[in-house]
Amino acid sequence: MRDQPEQQAPPVQRLRIRYTKRGRLRFTSHRDFSRAFERAVFRARIPMAYSSGFNPHPRISYANAAPTGSASEAEYLEIALAAVVDPAEVHALLDEALPDGLDVVEVVESPGGSLADLLQASHWRIATTTPRADLEAGVAAFLATDEVLVERMTKKGVRSFDCRGAVVRLAVVEDAAGTPQLDLVLRHAVPAVRPDDVLTGLRATTGVEPGESPRLTRLAQGPFDEESAVVGDPSPPPLAEEPVPAGGVCDTRER
Repeated sequence: MRDQPEQQAPPVQRLRIRYTKRGRLRFTSHRDFSRAFERAVFRARIPMAYSSGFNPHPRISYANAAPTGSASEAEYLEIALAAVVDPAEVHALLDEALPDGLDVVEVVESPGGSLADLLQASHWRIATTTPRADLEAGVAAFLATDEVLVERMTKKGVRSFDCRGAVVRLAVVEDAAGTPQLDLVLRHAVPAVRPDDVLTGLRATTGVEPGESPRLTRLAQGPFDEESAVVGDPSPPPLAEEPVPAGGVCDTRER
């Protein structure tokens, strides 16, 4: 009779981590990143909590990873720990253990609840080589269309879906050098609409070519405010330390 697997103790702390994908690391797939991250927490000796069963694995929750090939300033995950640690210390350890380009931006205490439910929309910037006048004409025509059907290969084969309904904002802006870019806000929907789907729809609807290999960068993702059309921050602010009274140590015991 096979022995029963060891039951692991429940986590005592959860941390929410924001990280980036920059430079050549934007070509890292989600699977490649998850392997790199698990190696990083092992090298950093972070006291991870593990799942129960015959093959325990560290408790890491990933949410809405950016498509392979796109850069991002706002990727999120959560880790569960077997001991309480200082988030600033975890930040420093992970930043040292991860390769350049996969950079930790923020580590905070998780307030609980579903991280995926908070990621309601994304703000994207798309660098193109198309003249501004052509982009503006194409964007105006795209936004005037109620439905734009595109096709994408999925695990279940080729799927057709509307990419227009998920677009909250699409506008032409300029970077610091004066180069025209597309500013895009997408609601997270089912099926998921990606920036390259919007580019495909723009090309099919208006004939506008966004240029060869447009650079996609996610600037933010999080809660979406319908009134202001702003993508918020899913991470709570760091907890402020309580001031210690002069001449003694603060007593934090419950009364």
